[in-house]
Amino acid sequence: MTLPWTADLGDGTYRNPVLNADWSDPDVLRVGDDHYLTASSFGRAPGLPLLHSRDLVNWTLVGHALDRLAPEADFGVPRHDRGVWAPSLRHHAGRFWIFWGDPDHGIQQINAEDIRGPWSTPHLLKAGKGLIDACPLWDEETGEAYLVHAWAKSRSGVKNRLTGHRMSPDGRELLDEGTTLVDADTIPGWFTLEGPKLYRHDGWFWIFAPAGGVETGWQGAFRSRTFAGPYEERVVLAQGRTDVNGPHQGGWVRTAAGEDWFLHFQARGAHGRVVHLQPMRWDGDGWPVIGDEGEPVLTHRRPRAPEQTVGAPASSDDFPGGRHGRQWQWTANPRTGWTVRHAGDGLRLSCVRTAYAHDLRALPNVLVQRLPAEEFTVETGITLDTGEPGAKAGLAVLGDAFSWIGLEAGDDGEARLVHRYAESVAEHERDAAHPRPAPGASVRVRIEVTRGARCRFSADTGDGSGFLASGQVFAAAPWRWVGALLGLFATAPAGDGPSGTAGFTAFRTTGRARTP
Repeated sequence: MTLPWTADLGDGTYRNPVLNADWSDPDVLRVGDDHYLTASSFGRAPGLPLLHSRDLVNWTLVGHALDRLAPEADFGVPRHDRGVWAPSLRHHAGRFWIFWGDPDHGIQQINAEDIRGPWSTPHLLKAGKGLIDACPLWDEETGEAYLVHAWAKSRSGVKNRLTGHRMSPDGRELLDEGTTLVDADTIPGWFTLEGPKLYRHDGWFWIFAPAGGVETGWQGAFRSRTFAGPYEERVVLAQGRTDVNGPHQGGWVRTAAGEDWFLHFQARGAHGRVVHLQPMRWDGDGWPVIGDEGEPVLTHRRPRAPEQTVGAPASSDDFPGGRHGRQWQWTANPRTGWTVRHAGDGLRLSCVRTAYAHDLRALPNVLVQRLPAEEFTVETGITLDTGEPGAKAGLAVLGDAFSWIGLEAGDDGEARLVHRYAESVAEHERDAAHPRPAPGASVRVRIEVTRGARCRFSADTGDGSGFLASGQVFAAAPWRWVGALLGLFATAPAGDGPSGTAGFTAFRTTGRARTP
């Protein structure tokens, strides 16, 4: 089976992106020979994904640091563009630490002795609106601790500014009211300064921070001999003559071999923010030089690191023992009973009763994962194990617009194949193709995704006709900050009493074979 995407070219080089999916706003660190990465997870649960790599090219998903989002009441329904924004991952005093800003509640912090947990309960370090992109620093030379964060104008009326605090070494208290470290309104041509990462290097305090906006921005670096400033600035990575738009916002890491590398995102519409790996060095004046003299590289030699199996975060799933893999998240904090435990393989979802089944964007019980590549095919089997009229289950491409294909029980209780969609401005789904019979309430469905996130749906009802195309080509659409998602769901109309279940088997994502 061909993986949807691999960055390792197998000849000592790699291609970008090293993570060809929506691992938005990445941060990275090294502990020993191991590298770890986390990313924004917004309103999905579990949140704060944790990825591991030995070579910065081949990554696996090892878990999540945040089981549920808080406050619980706010995230019992989908909050697609809210929640966990731009986390920072650090290791200090034998513990892993993650700090992030929730734009509606404030800056939070969790920590754990082991990357796989258990992680502490979120601690609200600084309450307020518009506090985002928080990053701590423990100065190993002085024992002092610091925090820097950015601002979301949509909540605070403030933007283009970085604020710094002294912080208690245990990461639980800020020791001052905060001061402006960088006001980019005073720097000609700079706007939307955000996403800071705070470091100490060569006697300087360094803030790596992007500016210029998600789609077309650049990566800045700021340095000062003291935390309070003043800071001087330089653009250290920009699109230049390349096709990599907006190469910015990420983290610097030094490998065990002493090499410096920088991971950042590139916004790719419905595919979200994919992650690139750039070589990094320091020039004669002590400034970082990222990529090829400040422009992104598309291919490069791999970092010098222990050998690692070629791979990427899992996207296929056989649901062994009835459990879904780590790649899946819910669109809100999950509730008991959404999944049905059983002894065999395959996922079984309860047909959750709801008055909002006509709009997948409003449902908390959609099990989702990222689009795993720019071009891929996804396929799964679906059974509808209920005759409840209006009960349905399907495979979806979910974003600001959505489309799904699957099964629905008619007024007579008989299952039929349905294909539905809703435009961004629509509040109610409609047919994308005429319904047709689904003998045995079973179907195998497929979505082929090509460049531009163009999705072609098809289905095999087992009547001997094989896979037949369904509906028109659907163009996936992102939310404001989040890429489109693959989703599995099962619902039933509002009411009382048992509503039945739906089954999903052999969820497969495959890509095109790479041309040597």
